[in-house]
Amino acid sequence: MADFTFPHDTRASHMHYVSTRGQAPQKRFTDILLGGLMEDGGLAMPAQYPAFSRADLDAMRGMDYRQLAFAVLSRFADDIPADDLKALIDRTYTPEVYCNTVSGSDARDITPLYTLEPGLHLLELSNGPTLAFKDMAMQLLGNLFEYALARSGDSLNIFGATSGDTGSSAEYAMRGKRGIRVFMLSPHGKMSRFQTAQMFSLQDPNIFNIAVRGVFDDCQDMVKAVSNDLEFKAKYRIGTVNSINWARVSAQVVYYFKGYFSATKSNDEQVSFTVPSGNFGNVCAGHIARMMGLPIRHLVVATNENDVLDEFFRSGVYRPRGTAETLHTTSPSMDISKASNFERFIYDLTGRDTAQVRAMWGEVDRGRPFDLSASPLFGRVASDYGFQSGSSNHAHRVSTMRLANERWGRAIDTHTADGLKVALERREADVPMIVLETALPAKFSETVVEALGREPVRPAGMENLESLPQRFEVMDADVVAMKAFIAANAG
Repeated sequence: MADFTFPHDTRASHMHYVSTRGQAPQKRFTDILLGGLMEDGGLAMPAQYPAFSRADLDAMRGMDYRQLAFAVLSRFADDIPADDLKALIDRTYTPEVYCNTVSGSDARDITPLYTLEPGLHLLELSNGPTLAFKDMAMQLLGNLFEYALARSGDSLNIFGATSGDTGSSAEYAMRGKRGIRVFMLSPHGKMSRFQTAQMFSLQDPNIFNIAVRGVFDDCQDMVKAVSNDLEFKAKYRIGTVNSINWARVSAQVVYYFKGYFSATKSNDEQVSFTVPSGNFGNVCAGHIARMMGLPIRHLVVATNENDVLDEFFRSGVYRPRGTAETLHTTSPSMDISKASNFERFIYDLTGRDTAQVRAMWGEVDRGRPFDLSASPLFGRVASDYGFQSGSSNHAHRVSTMRLANERWGRAIDTHTADGLKVALERREADVPMIVLETALPAKFSETVVEALGREPVRPAGMENLESLPQRFEVMDADVVAMKAFIAANAG
């Protein structure tokens, strides 16, 4: 990759990161790379967003994916030497890694844009090794982690939670990595058979799968509880790959730029993105891209029956559900009722008022809602930040999967169907709408068969995944027991 200098560089001398809750010291990128929550329980955010000017965007328009990744990530990770960062990016984003293009798209494009009809597109993000968009960031994270640990001589125990795709993506990125162990929680019996087999069939000794009796939010709460135990976290070198990890969110920003340039001919144009979202990480990356200057008209949040985010964007009330209220759906990766990354958006919405964020998440952490419906802040959600939303259910996603197949000859997965359903409701005649594809249909064959009457195409090598031997532990949602399990296996 050739060296590149922006014609109008607005970078501060160094990028620093602060906490959404305002009671943790500033840090650099490599200081937060391996961690999750900040010391005060908040999430890492750049002290200020790097800004791309029109001249910058003009210079970026002709870049390939690796060049775009360096242009974006060098702004966030400016304490990694440029040559090292370029090498890590070059090793990550190759056609050999992102080659599962069952659509017939060109793997060299990494994230091909598939046009359904004029003004309506799918951005293919699921051509990585686990067939889910999580690979776009997780493969880079695996290389970044290995690089950082090699420099420090340290080891890392990754402790994470998954509702379906994060777990397999993290495990495939970290398997066999020197100095890294992965402890991944998932809700017992609540992922698709393919998702379960992807994770539990791994026999690598550094991978530990724990099926938790409960829902995803129980898993996520345990990850946060362990992250907030600073003594335990330090003693056992606990890190995270969930979307609370800033490095992962920042890597996802890249494909918004790629999608925008692919769908437009000029930087005078705007586009909208519809994003299937449960934990708010994927669409949070779009919010960050918009704050950096990418001409995004609307960010449309698409939920399933677990519609806590859609409820907020419609009413101004953020009401996380209890375990008993979380529904098990046919788009299980979005069966989430407490969106961790939503705190990042609220931090920006409040003008980075950390006291206000602490107060609001104090309510959330006690299982109570907060209400912005009467606040001037709620009016700014759409007008200043471009957010819209919609929801879907099983009948909607099955009918949308049939529509995509019959009208455009495209098989899509259940989560992408939720996104496409909402996108069709929200699209505008003069603004291209890009739906983020979140997984290949092979991961959700039961619903594909229901919708289309046939099994989805599987990439080579994954034909008999469910028949492979599986290795996992079943445990209760018990933080004390979980800490004991990590301590016994951390090495």
